[in-house]
Amino acid sequence: MINRERLIKTFCDIVQIDSPSGEEELMAQEIIARLEKMGFATKRDAYGNVVASDGRPNPILLSAHLDTVEPGRGIKPSVQEDRIVSDGTTILGGDCKAGIAAMLEGLESIIEDGEERHALELAFTREEEIGLVGARNLDFNLITAKEAIVFDGEGPVSQITSSSPTYIGFDMEIIGRAAHAGAEPEKGISAIKIAAEIITRLPQGRLDENTTFNVGLIEGGSVRNTVAENATIKGEYRSTSLESLDGIRLQIQEIVKEVANLYPESSIDQHLHTEFETYSLTEDDPATQRVSRALRSIGLVPLLKPSGGGTDGNVFRLNDISSVVVGMADHGMHTKREYVTIPDLVDAAHLCEAVIRDA
Repeated sequence: MINRERLIKTFCDIVQIDSPSGEEELMAQEIIARLEKMGFATKRDAYGNVVASDGRPNPILLSAHLDTVEPGRGIKPSVQEDRIVSDGTTILGGDCKAGIAAMLEGLESIIEDGEERHALELAFTREEEIGLVGARNLDFNLITAKEAIVFDGEGPVSQITSSSPTYIGFDMEIIGRAAHAGAEPEKGISAIKIAAEIITRLPQGRLDENTTFNVGLIEGGSVRNTVAENATIKGEYRSTSLESLDGIRLQIQEIVKEVANLYPESSIDQHLHTEFETYSLTEDDPATQRVSRALRSIGLVPLLKPSGGGTDGNVFRLNDISSVVVGMADHGMHTKREYVTIPDLVDAAHLCEAVIRDA
């Protein structure tokens, strides 16, 4: 039986373990200790991801990520009626530790009850928040499952991510020419001005129902009184439409060419890289059918909703694992206003238990 108070305690305990991206070791050790206590064999791959198994054939995979975004150090959770919140100086860490807590409670419950359960594998990845890095470096030779349930969605557990876009990041390195800003500015070529010229020509925000574009970071210059010789632009665009992605790529190339012609003595180097690729669930998708069946068994109605984000599920699908991402009771992800709704967290644990029980 799902133990509400134990679930809350587990969540509050693990969010107090600092695990910003790249610093997940203490969290990994905590997960390993808990899983081995439940009888799972655990392994670490070369990247530090945690993989566990009960050793039985034809398993299903349960997954979540270990890391959180900043500010995520020294989190102080508190229960306020039916919500768990931070003290407002940090995030709460529900992304993705609400998913981890629900998974652990589902496992604890079914083991305590001594019920028959499905064969299981579990994967806990590093550095998900900085581009699914752990999943992209996961040793898939350690995984035999062909279906995965990823506890990493926003909202209630009945909310299934029906589609996810392709994400393309871009970096531009601009080199101008330095000069003293007061004595001889005319001898300089401002990389910051060139960057501004590019940015004002790029699209911004939501371009259509399925496509977004964002310049997220600009850096440049060295000191106040020197014409900036270097500048960097970092951004991203996402879409479920391959036509839109190609169109934006061509648009970026044309803008860079136009600006380079305005400043022929400068250098503009651009690099595009795909972080994850799009998918859309279909009615005959095995993992989706399994989750929908489990949701109905606990009295919840599956709600398929598209997402503008990516999860480890994108990577699993590229490795021929039917994967579905479910909500984990978290709201306001990546903000100090983040909160977890306790009734939804209990539902997430019930779903995990139902999936494990489903043979």
